Amino acid sequence: MSTQGTEHGNRKDDVRAVIGSAGGRRRRGGGERSMVPPAEFTSYYGRPVLKPSPWQADIPAYLFLGGLAAGSSLLGAGADVTGRQSLKRPARFAAVAAISASFAALVHDLGKPSRFINMLRVAKPTSPMSVGTWILSVYGPLAGLAGAAELVDTVRADRWLPGRLRTPARVLHASGRPAGIGAALVAPAVASYTAVLISDTATPTWHAGHREMPFLFAGSAAAASGGLGMIAASTTDAGPARRLAVGGVLLDLGAEQLMEKSMGLAAEPMHQGKPGLLMRAAKALNVVGGVGAIVGRRSRALSAASGAALVAGSACTRFGIFYAGQESAKDPKYTIVPQRERVDEQGPTRVEGLRTRGTGAGPAADARQRTTSTLSRRGTNSPIT
Repeated sequence: MSTQGTEHGNRKDDVRAVIGSAGGRRRRGGGERSMVPPAEFTSYYGRPVLKPSPWQADIPAYLFLGGLAAGSSLLGAGADVTGRQSLKRPARFAAVAAISASFAALVHDLGKPSRFINMLRVAKPTSPMSVGTWILSVYGPLAGLAGAAELVDTVRADRWLPGRLRTPARVLHASGRPAGIGAALVAPAVASYTAVLISDTATPTWHAGHREMPFLFAGSAAAASGGLGMIAASTTDAGPARRLAVGGVLLDLGAEQLMEKSMGLAAEPMHQGKPGLLMRAAKALNVVGGVGAIVGRRSRALSAASGAALVAGSACTRFGIFYAGQESAKDPKYTIVPQRERVDEQGPTRVEGLRTRGTGAGPAADARQRTTSTLSRRGTNSPIT
């Protein structure tokens, strides 16, 4: 008995020694100092917790070009109503070219056009991908019709075409304004739905900014299209483009600041490496372009240079956010730490009365049916809708 007691006491001393040296706390100088080393967020065999999306550079190009097309449709419709010909024509042409290139980038990512067509078989309001497919399907033909009408007006086709083709040309000309206004009505959805699309994923940085990102994308689209209008239009007709550009810059910068504050740790990839470089360049280009849009109202060269800066800044914003999301998916801490913080703050959700499979009759089955299951709250790794 004495030997067993001695061995038991020695084991207790060993345990105390291990705890004190590796994981416990020691009191020194009247205070406590944790001896636990900082946690290292590693994963199984070094693999990330989440698998980064397979998207390539086609997707950020698709995001940028869609926003550019949407803002250009707004400018084109406004210029048509107010009689600003030097702004209307390039805006309509830019909308057609940008949405065509955006669609080409999307199809290239999908692999073949039939996959886009297959998504039109259903309309699912809870799916951003389904809603976005229908938005593009409505916007694209309207923007294309407005652009075709502008082309007919530009080449004066109703004068040199054969007699039997002049009537369709006149009909196309008459449909330009309704189609342009229709495209402008759908344009805000085109500019912002892509933010909903990427934020409704498991990628930490994208998901964490889901509240503010649509406003950021809308502001970025306005700045880009306004900048393009400043490049193409005369100084007398470029007033709406300048105002749209300045408003877009203010919305872009403000939404970005609010988004980063609400994202917490998930905003970190936006300040590091390639994404950080792109986001800093975007902010600098937007500020320079916005200031140039205000002070260069009478200078054609300064307006064009400012517009180019705004277009480049919008592109940097889209690519920076895209690559920041990819980097956040590769590091497990951006998935695990926010989840732990939410559980610590809010506690787990308890779901009562879940039934289990294979339950039979009797008290044991009733007890199993009354089992309480603890589930984590939905976090950044929630499934895509």
